[in-house]
Amino acid sequence: MHLPENLRDELKIPLGTLIKNDDTKKSQTIKEIYAKYIVITIGDATTELLINMGLVPFLQIVDGKEKRHERELPIDTSLVTNLHCVNPAGELTQESIDTIKKSFSSKPPVRIIVDGEEDLLVIPTCIFAPENCVIFYGQPNEGVVIVQVTNEIREKVQKIANLMK
Repeated sequence: MHLPENLRDELKIPLGTLIKNDDTKKSQTIKEIYAKYIVITIGDATTELLINMGLVPFLQIVDGKEKRHERELPIDTSLVTNLHCVNPAGELTQESIDTIKKSFSSKPPVRIIVDGEEDLLVIPTCIFAPENCVIFYGQPNEGVVIVQVTNEIREKVQKIANLMK
């Protein structure tokens, strides 16, 4: 599925709560959420942020890029399951969707390494993640978005997915 141009601006709007980079309570907020929910991170910088705080996400979706520039993958020595998928920029592949589904029945912590781009994988992750999950993803140059997986979020992202071609 390809992302049409008319949806690009809509996807720039955070799906959840944005914690700004300069928020003095950012670490405290992240730790409080981590203590209550199963945490999923999407993006290398976001994943690294939590790992550097000593918090290991249940699921990490990374692509070895930050703002479209190559970077080292976040180091996490506690990983149990490593999965891989191909997902080109601006697309959602069936392979990436199937890999996300598989991750929820795999032994955690799980890392999915994406050959391509992981940005749009927020959509299927919101759709298939269990109810007690919270997804953290980066909002470039602004901060971290925190999305609690609910039926309302599932419906919202499913509508976006249905508009993709």
